[in-house]
Amino acid sequence: MAAASGEGTEAGSDGDSEELVLTPAQLIRSLEQAWLNEKFAPELLESKPEIIECVVEQLDHMEANLKRAKRGDLKVSVHRMEIERIRYVLSSYLRCRLVKIEKFFPHVLEKEKSRAEGEPSILSPEEFAFAKEYMANTETYLKNVALKHMPPNLQKVSLLKSVPKPNLDSFVFLRVLERQENILVEPETDEQREYTIDLEEGSQHLIRYKTIAPLVASGAVQLI
Repeated sequence: MAAASGEGTEAGSDGDSEELVLTPAQLIRSLEQAWLNEKFAPELLESKPEIIECVVEQLDHMEANLKRAKRGDLKVSVHRMEIERIRYVLSSYLRCRLVKIEKFFPHVLEKEKSRAEGEPSILSPEEFAFAKEYMANTETYLKNVALKHMPPNLQKVSLLKSVPKPNLDSFVFLRVLERQENILVEPETDEQREYTIDLEEGSQHLIRYKTIAPLVASGAVQLI
């Protein structure tokens, strides 16, 4: 779990739970990183409910501070613009996730259904409820508008087969945050062979998404 603090960053554990305390600046950077990754990744990424909750709390705290500030203070305008910027990033991040859920809903639900115990969820509870309702409404619409008017042998349709999957073979730009060695790259043509590359910290690359998907999940690279 993440929490915002004005004092610094620390990790502690209480039983099986672990809390990561972030400064407000680190919290906003975490939100921006999650936003950019979600924006440029072809698939729906892991849900970040702790970050969202902490950002909302931080925005409320900033709003409360503005109400106590003196009128006419130039700092008020600057802080107000920062609040609006953060709200935009947060709203864009959540909209991007909803668009992907609507676009890939059968595959998102199937992935959530088949994930191993202890593996991070790609959906928040609210997103999971939305995805299930969206799928149920889609099935009802298809049945009432088209399927019931078709021959009996054609009245069943698999949304998992009908809805396109995320294109994990698409190429993405990235910036390396942590040096990585021996990253296996698949060949582009039949004449080529697999080969490995090293990713130096701070370097930027254009590479197939599925090659570096685990690095995006771990935070070792940032999509740009």
